[in-house]
Amino acid sequence: MIPQSFVVEGGAQLEGSITPQGAKNEALQVICAALLTDQPVILKNVPDILDVRRLIALVEGMGVEVQRPSKNSYILQAKDIDLDYLSSDEYQANARKIRGSIMLLAPLLARFGRAFIPKPGGDKIGRRRLDTHFEGFRQLGAQLRTDEKRQKFYLEAKKLRGTYILMDEISVTGTANIIMASVLAEGTTTIYNAACEPYVQQLCRMLNAMGARIEGIGSNLLTIHGVNALNGTSHTILPDMIEIGSFIGMSVLTNSPIRIKNCRVDELGNTLKFFKKLGAQFHIDDDDIVLERHDHYEIQTFLDGSILTIYDAPWPGFSPDLISVALVMATQAQGSVLIHQKMFESRLFFVDRLIDMGAKIILCDPHRAIVIGLNRQSPLRGIEMSSPDIRAGVALLIAALSAQGTSLIHNIHQIDRGYENIDARLNALGARIERIDAH
Repeated sequence: MIPQSFVVEGGAQLEGSITPQGAKNEALQVICAALLTDQPVILKNVPDILDVRRLIALVEGMGVEVQRPSKNSYILQAKDIDLDYLSSDEYQANARKIRGSIMLLAPLLARFGRAFIPKPGGDKIGRRRLDTHFEGFRQLGAQLRTDEKRQKFYLEAKKLRGTYILMDEISVTGTANIIMASVLAEGTTTIYNAACEPYVQQLCRMLNAMGARIEGIGSNLLTIHGVNALNGTSHTILPDMIEIGSFIGMSVLTNSPIRIKNCRVDELGNTLKFFKKLGAQFHIDDDDIVLERHDHYEIQTFLDGSILTIYDAPWPGFSPDLISVALVMATQAQGSVLIHQKMFESRLFFVDRLIDMGAKIILCDPHRAIVIGLNRQSPLRGIEMSSPDIRAGVALLIAALSAQGTSLIHNIHQIDRGYENIDARLNALGARIERIDAH
């Protein structure tokens, strides 16, 4: 793959309608869940992004029949799986490129009694431990063997057995893995302190449509009655709430009237409330979010007048994936805000680039940054920079769109991992983004 960069001409007025892609995080989960049955699973509204393409290539390599009726739909049938492929150099190299590959463990273990995976890759945004996944598998009766030197994990279980699992952290992918392992286990599994993000709820709804028996969907207490086998199904992925939040931040920061279409507002939880606290003004029209121009927007304070704090938290709290966008949006508001990124210790380091662009930000420590809004009195300026991860990458792209002058953003494969054809879609609104081969 030839490295590519974005050349962004800032200051363009954006206007029009844009439709969010399917949810990246949900897509990775339900693709893995298709391995739980030998019958066809139809997936719709699948985002055409790098991480999805990599995961599809992984399951196809192990023998899953893959059809693609349209750009954003797949039919997967895991009828004849080659477990020996998991030991191949090709599988190991590709699995390391995507963190979502960790969720292949549960369906392979539940259905075939063994699973193997190298330590997965993904964003370098801090320590993202795998203990929660493997502790859950062990409690269900699996045996874990690790090769620390080569960073490989081996799991075996003649038969998984339901049990009570109190998770030590609210992990979305950890919860998804334990759910998928439990649906074919013998007996009943209770998962307490489970993640309840819309992605997990959607996974549970899909599995129930396949014949699983999952109770408590939407709560942090799930009860799963194991069944002998699952059927095929058809499942439509939700709109990506992270992309929706990114478009809200972009509209406000660039002072652009934009309609975000088909948002499934009923599934956005408190997300819109947090953006209102940062000064975003919009109205809901049916299932669209309509944003007008924001010549001026003001960050709210707490009732006692103290500075607002925005922090990430497990659902229904504010998503950690939107912290970067919220921080960028605050740079041109009136007022100040403390951004507290609790979950990952490296996600705020991209603010150095924003400071270079002229933003007034104090990085207190790896987890906290104070943003002093410029009230549109001093626009950001274009610079050369690099995308450190998916979410910071799109935040820097939004900053570049609002800046005066030209910005050059390198390492944009990080953005492509999570955002489908983002340059062409934003150019259709009036943005001036050119994709070039990096030198």
